[in-house]
Amino acid sequence: MGIVDDLQRARSAFEQRDWATAYDRLTELDGEPGLGPDELQTLATAAFLLGDTDACIRALQRGYRSRIDAADVLGAVRFAFWLALVLNMRGEAAIGNGWSARAQRLLADQPGDVVERGYLRIHDFFRHVDDGDFPGAVAVGDEIVTIARRHADPDLLAQGLVCKGRLLIYSGRVPEGLALLDEAMVGVAAGELSPIFAGTVYCAMIEGCQEVLDFARASAWTVALTRWCDTQPDLVPFTGQCAVHRGQILRLHAAYPEALAEFEDACRRYAAAGADTAAGLALGERGDVLRIRGDYAVAEASYDRATEYGYEAQPGRALLMVARGRTAGAVAAIRRLLVETAGPVHRSRMLAGAVEVLLAGDEQSEAQAAADELSAIAGEFGCAGLRASAAYCSALVALAADDPDQALRQGRTAAQLWGELRAPYEVARAKVVVGRAVRLLGDEESATAELTAAGRMFDELGAVPARRDVERLAGRAVTGGLTGRELDVLRLVAGGNSNAEIAERLVLSDKTVARHLTNIFAKLGVASRTAAVAYAHEHDLL
Repeated sequence: MGIVDDLQRARSAFEQRDWATAYDRLTELDGEPGLGPDELQTLATAAFLLGDTDACIRALQRGYRSRIDAADVLGAVRFAFWLALVLNMRGEAAIGNGWSARAQRLLADQPGDVVERGYLRIHDFFRHVDDGDFPGAVAVGDEIVTIARRHADPDLLAQGLVCKGRLLIYSGRVPEGLALLDEAMVGVAAGELSPIFAGTVYCAMIEGCQEVLDFARASAWTVALTRWCDTQPDLVPFTGQCAVHRGQILRLHAAYPEALAEFEDACRRYAAAGADTAAGLALGERGDVLRIRGDYAVAEASYDRATEYGYEAQPGRALLMVARGRTAGAVAAIRRLLVETAGPVHRSRMLAGAVEVLLAGDEQSEAQAAADELSAIAGEFGCAGLRASAAYCSALVALAADDPDQALRQGRTAAQLWGELRAPYEVARAKVVVGRAVRLLGDEESATAELTAAGRMFDELGAVPARRDVERLAGRAVTGGLTGRELDVLRLVAGGNSNAEIAERLVLSDKTVARHLTNIFAKLGVASRTAAVAYAHEHDLL
């Protein structure tokens, strides 16, 4: 078998996204005379997709030297671009910027209208962003798109559209920004992009959608990203992002065990890759799910680990503080965050939690201001998730202001919007608001129906704190329908007392104790003392 056949097999494996085989075959051929700059680029790409960044950089450096030796300046610029990109992605900004500067120097004597100038403008774009020069960054994004269209370069076009679209979103021009991201995804869906650019665009699109609670887009593209990753079993980059995005969608649909598994997988992948902030994000998301389920100690530990990775898991931590009775500290944290957080996108992700925390601290005027700001942002952005969140917060504020009519309107809007997004936990929370509003309007029967339905949903979802709260609101408190004497009997059963011991402690006959146990079993829907005690522990009857 000759080198030509070996190279063809390596190229075929690469085209089939079999990165491990492509890498192995090219590595075996390394040093052979037929392994030129194109093959080194393929080897570098395969190494990157396998997670071997060191091997990727070595191959790119050799490819650069090969192009220089052949006096192929534009080819060398391409290799320098990739070196700068990979090194910056790995956090080695100083070295990456050095390669970018070298590429710019090489281009100085080249014709003005070459596509390589567009690629180097990608680095200029991120420098403008890092410096806070957003108008300058938008102008560079426009230039990247123009160059890409002129040269019909799909990778460059998709990256330029993503750069410009994300900045438009951050500036509050969300519909325009999302339209550009949609356009970028056309090239991905059509298979026009090279693998690294495809993965980058996928993740940028989904992150942009998540940031503005556009769950419909995020869900659709997360499914597509999952399929894309699944066709590449050896893929390492982008898989952590994919797990986080899947977890976020699963959390929306209240599939909590599955969401936790995805967040834990994402954290492992990010930590292994040295992506500390991203690992912190996954831990923060994990903490939010645990908080909803009532696993407060584990949730706090997850938030603590997120902080160790450099990620502040807010407003989730503040909401946990409220749940654990540390309301004053939670209010102080939220006030600080509202001062520190700038830009409508980032503020929109903080405001809903801020409303709940401020209301818990009886800071109604501040909660009203936060709810009004969220409603204004939701109106400008137009995303269903934000509109649902804004409606729910407005309903909470209206309840605090004794305005049941407004609370009822907003609560029903929230329930409808969350229902359309298939978010059962949020639907149940909206039902609680509706139940409270109609109770204030004197319709106790409808209030009971709404609260009972919400409680049943919380119970099915395993949202223990929310279920307890709604049981109290429904008037059943936490007694499970038991009388005071039946609760006394159940507590003594849980303490390991026999019927005779219970009778003696409560000054009852053995027959009366037996009757109380029969009633307890019937009301709790259990058939044994052990099951009754388990139910009591689960529902906090003790």
